[in-house]
Amino acid sequence: MSVTNEITAMQNQTAFYKVQENKQNTTSNSLENSNDSNMFLTLMLKQLQNQDPTEPTDNTAWLSQLAQYSSLEQMANMNKGLSNCMEYISSIYNDMTINSEITQTLALIGKEVTLKGPDDPAGIKKISGTVSAASFEDGTGKIKVGDKYYSISYILNVKDNSSTGTNDQT
Repeated sequence: MSVTNEITAMQNQTAFYKVQENKQNTTSNSLENSNDSNMFLTLMLKQLQNQDPTEPTDNTAWLSQLAQYSSLEQMANMNKGLSNCMEYISSIYNDMTINSEITQTLALIGKEVTLKGPDDPAGIKKISGTVSAASFEDGTGKIKVGDKYYSISYILNVKDNSSTGTNDQT
């Protein structure tokens, strides 16, 4: 294996490890990018200094190495962009989940519900009544049946009191 091939292999391996580190340390991205560029240029200079004078490295090999480095840098930037996109989508999903729970809880006002008792894990004791109010505590919806508030997670059955026909929802 020639010295040129060995140096190219080392460059690729070093660039790969730097990309992996960049995934873990996104806070100092611009500094690392300049360090990556400096590292690449330093390795390229060492390769020039240590090449065989009777068989100098072909221009296409240099262009190939530059293209590989450029591709790695673009992939690292794309990874960062995708990470930011996933964080944004996750934030939107969380907002939608919260808004959905708020809407569902508010829609229960005026409906007749059957709940399992909060102190009864087996669900034997059932509480029935009309929802008179809704609130949100600790990130969860609560409904008022009678004189107490219950988490919406205790709901077993919902009936619509507004019309002559009943719409059961479970």
